[in-house]
Amino acid sequence: VQLQASGGGLVQAGGSLRLSCAASGGTFSLYEMGWFRQAPGKEREFVATINWSGGKTVYADSVKGRFTMSRDNAKNTVDLQMNSLKVEDTAVYYCAAGATPWSSGAPSYTYWGQGTQVTVSS
Repeated sequence: VQLQASGGGLVQAGGSLRLSCAASGGTFSLYEMGWFRQAPGKEREFVATINWSGGKTVYADSVKGRFTMSRDNAKNTVDLQMNSLKVEDTAVYYCAAGATPWSSGAPSYTYWGQGTQVTVSS
């Protein structure tokens, strides 16, 4: 499975961005999907995950209530709507695909996209 993330950019604090991840080369609907992020000098951290049907999502406490993850199995895409962005949300965001439901652990994900930069200015 190949994953291509897009939608990153520069936004002011309090603003919104929508990230998208397009999948190809596999049966997208079989995979659990996740978003992770990595800020400079920090470990990669879990942001959100959605199950194969889109019926269940799990969010990191740091983004709960601000970010919404969704998927469209007909289009092989998964999105991350990010609202009320904070400076501390600045990071490279990665989408990932795996087989373990609702996992927040990076090792549970087999396939990774190349990342898209999100920069939130104060």
